[in-house]
Amino acid sequence: MIVNQSHWQSEESANAFLQGVRSAIPAASLQLELIDHIVRSWCPHPRCILDLGCGDGALGRFLLDRYPDARVIFADFSDPMLEAAQKQLENRVRASIIKVDFSSPSWMDTIGFLESIDVVVSGFAIHHQPDLRKKALYSEIFTMVNSGGVFLNLEHVASATPSGENLFDNYFIDHLYEFHRANDPSKSREEIAHEHYNRPDKAENILAPVQAQCAWLREIGFADVDCFFKIFELALFGGRKSSKTIAASGE
Repeated sequence: MIVNQSHWQSEESANAFLQGVRSAIPAASLQLELIDHIVRSWCPHPRCILDLGCGDGALGRFLLDRYPDARVIFADFSDPMLEAAQKQLENRVRASIIKVDFSSPSWMDTIGFLESIDVVVSGFAIHHQPDLRKKALYSEIFTMVNSGGVFLNLEHVASATPSGENLFDNYFIDHLYEFHRANDPSKSREEIAHEHYNRPDKAENILAPVQAQCAWLREIGFADVDCFFKIFELALFGGRKSSKTIAASGE
């Protein structure tokens, strides 16, 4: 049994994310479009896709619809998130939901019994891990992904300066406010800002610069690594495991 020690994975935080934050993420549709474009360009016929730290399964559900021949594994260690994903999936036969704790390498044992993976996507989950664990997790993903496979991480990354962090916070609060105003006009921007700055999971945001994380992926052996999208602290980055990468690593 996995012990849930994370505030951000509590039922309260999960519900807040699902009911407000997820819907207010800027440029969400563009992020999905870019993920689809990259997968179609690099791995156009995936057989198995892993949505790691799936939350409510938004990324995996999108790819499940786009790739009718692929199975999608939805993996997380939050029961509230997995329950939300289950409701959204409507018992689709190509979807598997599993509970794994990717804060340690043991998560690979569960995944490894299921499939070899062509595409790994992750959305706003890995940034809660310390830097050493992030890098180790990226290495574990590399060993798991098939030749020609793709890893894409849609993530909350660190700003270069405190000023940049403040700019992002205000930008994101504006989006939260616009979303809530449509559903609860009585809620002020000040209330939204207070909740944002005082949410239980904020202290667990262990952010790393996207440039550093791309460098880690290159060191591990991923090819064509880049940051494909970035608005302040929201970034989509990743690479692929090409046959050339495997040949070079074996020399």
